[in-house]
Amino acid sequence: MATRKSTQETKPVHEVRLGAIKAAIWQNETTNGPRHNVTLCRLYKDGDEWKRTDGFGRDDLPLVAKVVDLAHSWIFEQAG
Repeated sequence: MATRKSTQETKPVHEVRLGAIKAAIWQNETTNGPRHNVTLCRLYKDGDEWKRTDGFGRDDLPLVAKVVDLAHSWIFEQAG
């Protein structure tokens, strides 16, 4: 039997974007309190449609580093 997705999609608690590079920050509740995970993607346009990939080229890496740093800072601030 196929499983159904909930009517409310899970959304990240925060996003960081610089240019085409985006980090989505996800919060998971645990017995030790909230924990965060980060997913990264590069956005690009294919014709009229926006798409995403988890592959990064050499010239993307400086922005990847900055986005990851900003995501790290945001997560740290939440523990405040």
